[in-house]
Amino acid sequence: MGFVARKTYYFDAPGAENTSDAARFAVERAQELGLEKIVVASSGGRTALAFLDAMKGTDLKLVVVTHVVGFTRPGEWEFSPEAAATLREAGATIVTGTHALSGLERAISRSQRLGGSSRTEAIAEALRRIVAIGLKVAVECVLIAADQGAVGVDEEVIAVGGTATGADTVCVIRPAHTASFFDLQVREIVAMPRVR
Repeated sequence: MGFVARKTYYFDAPGAENTSDAARFAVERAQELGLEKIVVASSGGRTALAFLDAMKGTDLKLVVVTHVVGFTRPGEWEFSPEAAATLREAGATIVTGTHALSGLERAISRSQRLGGSSRTEAIAEALRRIVAIGLKVAVECVLIAADQGAVGVDEEVIAVGGTATGADTVCVIRPAHTASFFDLQVREIVAMPRVR
């Protein structure tokens, strides 16, 4: 049996202060593997702009997955219009889709008449608590991006998530559509917080 050895980075703590290092590690691994796309979660635009900056001078393509419209307040998209314009002008793809690991399920679990947790939320919680919050975010962003056609299900991508804000988890994922969730594969952890 063959094997491959790769470097994994562990941040001392989760959080936005890891964003610039996470961006550097994401670009580094994408270039090592010859991957074309980096999928990054960004709710307001700051994290996406940090990755855009780290990708300057490369042929890498940036796919930014934002919160859905109405995530914080009904009818509101929290992403900065100025950041969106800068990203689009630089050739980035911005994806805004329903959260694959919550969406409709959250409406049921929050309902006073229904309540309880769904199987989908159990999957999200397992990713979030057992590995890293950023891993749950990265997986969900790849599902959303695949469902929107921004990444193919036959290409490995770098996927990036964070804990509340910024980026602290970088992984290599072979995407899947949400309806084929168990076809998704996390193939490498490039960076993550060691303690959550």
